[in-house]
Amino acid sequence: MTTNSESPVGILFMAYGGPDHLEDIPGYLADIRAGRTTSKALIAEITRNYRLIGGSSPLLELTRETISAVMEILNPPGGPGIFKPYLGMRHWAPWIEETVGQMVEDGILRSVSIVLAPQYSGMSIAKYQKKIHAGLDFYHGDIEFSHIHSYHDDPGLIDAFAKRVHIGLARFPEEERDQVHVVFSAHSLPTRIVQENDPYPVQCLETAALIAKASGLNETQWSWCYQSEGRSPEPWLGPQLEDYLVALADKGIRNVISIPVGFVSDHVEVLYDIDIEAQAVAKEHDMRLERPPSLNSDPLFVETLARRIREQAVHAGWLAA
Repeated sequence: MTTNSESPVGILFMAYGGPDHLEDIPGYLADIRAGRTTSKALIAEITRNYRLIGGSSPLLELTRETISAVMEILNPPGGPGIFKPYLGMRHWAPWIEETVGQMVEDGILRSVSIVLAPQYSGMSIAKYQKKIHAGLDFYHGDIEFSHIHSYHDDPGLIDAFAKRVHIGLARFPEEERDQVHVVFSAHSLPTRIVQENDPYPVQCLETAALIAKASGLNETQWSWCYQSEGRSPEPWLGPQLEDYLVALADKGIRNVISIPVGFVSDHVEVLYDIDIEAQAVAKEHDMRLERPPSLNSDPLFVETLARRIREQAVHAGWLAA
């Protein structure tokens, strides 16, 4: 039970956000680029990418489905309803700051926060948390937040991704599976994070290594790269997936499984960058590229989120162990 049965524990789920319509893309890019000029050519390119995946991002709907599944575990029917969920997006509606304002209005006094991205970086997860504080300042709120910073090595997450590896392998004839190479990836970030001792590259590689071990892969059957680098003049972490596929093809590798461990839901970085752009590179080089389904509302993933949220609330002293 809670330490105050009349005061529910909030849960602020956060994700990156995505445009609802093609017409939203200029504003969406302006928010992401934070004042940097966005060329007409870039707007046209990104609009084309979204048009090819259906004209909008499915992230909001998928995130809501994930939250609903998590809440079925945390607030089972007939139970006390200890937790109250909220959803905020970093770069589109529902905005994190406005969601925090709603939490203040609802009288929430304490809340767990979790980003639907497993690995921590000062350029990613920390910026979500800054938006929480901005919301508290703007709406004059006094909510105590307990942040889940990372769950990159959680056994439940690892098992959920390992299941994806096996789904991918099952798509190949049994006699070819020992020749299949698994490529793990995550969103690239500027290389300066290495000099800043940001934990992101280490956590990404740790996630990949743990999945490979859980999947029974040996060190020659898997490797790592980045994807979806941003459009800025500074250098970004690499190699990029499209270039890396060419390098693998040059080594004679023809069967590849793509496991984007930095993404838990379908979004443009998965549906376009992998399923369309990387797939085209693979075909160009006579490769077969398979990408198993994203985690989305996978039961193992949902159970992992529910457990981590409950553990965080216990750690904060809001629930009995």
